[in-house]
Amino acid sequence: MKQPEVIIQTDDVKVRVMPLSPGEITPMHYHSVVTDNIFCLSGLISIRLKDGGKEVVLRPGERFEIKPGVLHEVINSDKNQAAEYLLVQGVGPYDFLTDK
Repeated sequence: MKQPEVIIQTDDVKVRVMPLSPGEITPMHYHSVVTDNIFCLSGLISIRLKDGGKEVVLRPGERFEIKPGVLHEVINSDKNQAAEYLLVQGVGPYDFLTDK
């Protein structure tokens, strides 16, 4: 996996360009305080929410918001090409929690 590119990072806000290799999936996780705003930059980005089994597919230019406490994973739906998304997180201290 290519490393994320940090655009802005303060105590309360993080903005990063997040690359995903073909077929890559982030671990199922949630944040206790921050809201995730995911903007698809390239490829097809799927966001799977554990509660309710909802899955949203984003194409370049589309956005999805994930509230604090919502278990989710981010997926590169394309097994042949890389994808990227802009991740805007805030406002509050960042955490990455996998158990709920």
